Amino acid sequence: MWWLNELAERRIAEARDAGELDNLPGSGHPLPAEDIDPLVPEHQRMAYRVLKNAGYLPPELELHAQAVELAVQLAAAGEEAAMLRQRLARINALLQHSGHPALVVPPDYVERSLTKLGCHPAH
Repeated sequence: MWWLNELAERRIAEARDAGELDNLPGSGHPLPAEDIDPLVPEHQRMAYRVLKNAGYLPPELELHAQAVELAVQLAAAGEEAAMLRQRLARINALLQHSGHPALVVPPDYVERSLTKLGCHPAH
């Protein structure tokens, strides 16, 4: 895909040379740090950014991602639903005890999400 990068760089250079990138909103100002949680202490923000750019998820968000995946599997499960419910309950207990109760995923997550979106879950 080097050719795609080359094409993009060429188009950017052409736009710059034609003056199309002059006087853009925010020109000369630093980019906003919208990707960093304002609740993260300032002295930890650089570390969070490096970890985020490396694809690292904090343990509680990794558990949350697993819980969401289990809830999706649970919505489509037949015979293995009981086993998936047990795994989801264990992960939710870990999330609850880790101090992040907002990351707990209810077993009916998919159905509730579809209802909020105005869709009707398939049964």
